[in-house]
Amino acid sequence: MTTRVLVVDDQELVRTGFRMILDAEDDIDVVGEAGDGLEAVEAARRLRPDVVLMDIRMPNLDGLEATRRLADEIKIIILTTFDLDEYVYDALRAGASGFLLKDTPADDLADAVRVVAGGDALLAPSITRRLIDEFAARPEPNRPPPGEVGTLTDRELEVLRLMARGLSNAEIAEELYVSETTVKTHVGRVLMKLQLRDRVQAVVLAYETGLIQPGG
Repeated sequence: MTTRVLVVDDQELVRTGFRMILDAEDDIDVVGEAGDGLEAVEAARRLRPDVVLMDIRMPNLDGLEATRRLADEIKIIILTTFDLDEYVYDALRAGASGFLLKDTPADDLADAVRVVAGGDALLAPSITRRLIDEFAARPEPNRPPPGEVGTLTDRELEVLRLMARGLSNAEIAEELYVSETTVKTHVGRVLMKLQLRDRVQAVVLAYETGLIQPGG
């Protein structure tokens, strides 16, 4: 099955580079490009890609607002030049399923598209640290944990805490001495019970509500 991708960046050279990298993959097809957020929203709704590679800083409409408008319909990977971009947290809350640096190696870019298209989420360790730092600076959580948290088993809570630390499924499996398949099952149940789309939302919810304490 071919993954359809829309590339969004205000620099033509960047778009061309990403297109060349992704079109070289047999299972990925770049179906279009856009140079700003307004073009991105229009193109995404017209072309119906599986994944959008979205720059943040663009004219007319920035990638953050474009992400807000599209995240319920299409999976979005945010692209940025800096891993400590001031918009990291807002982009994740807007519904992005992943976050990548523009200097990501070609193979990693293609793998990221596959991961997100497959329904998982992508958080680089530096991005997870940024989230943790963001909430560590807050004296009180913004809102109470959802009532559904009470339906999580002890093991599911443990998996959620490890997710919030930025661990991958493989790392969680190693930590808990279980198989990766078992971890995927627990992650799926956590997302279902908390009514979340992906693990990015789970991480944001865990810190935002105070369910997980930074440094804990």
